[in-house]
Amino acid sequence: MMEWSFLTNHARVLVCIAHDPGVRLRDIATTVGITERTAYGIVTDLTEAGYVVKDKDTDGRRNRYQIQTHLPLPETISRQRTIGEVLALLVDHDSPQPARHARR
Repeated sequence: MMEWSFLTNHARVLVCIAHDPGVRLRDIATTVGITERTAYGIVTDLTEAGYVVKDKDTDGRRNRYQIQTHLPLPETISRQRTIGEVLALLVDHDSPQPARHARR
């Protein structure tokens, strides 16, 4: 039986970033079940569309992402929803944050 999800891979990557703004592409790929190359492409799509801003951390070694929660979804069903409204439903900000990955 084929597995499927209500959320697209783009939405699932956005949720990964919302959970951990310093998440690595390999960890996004593992969590979503896609290749690193596909994860890179999705993050690039989200960045080019303006939904995610990518910056280097203070060491300049890793990317940190910032979601532009005020932006509307690309398509609407009934009324204009923002990225932040959707993420509020999908991401539990009261739960403990994942441990940060050690630098190598």
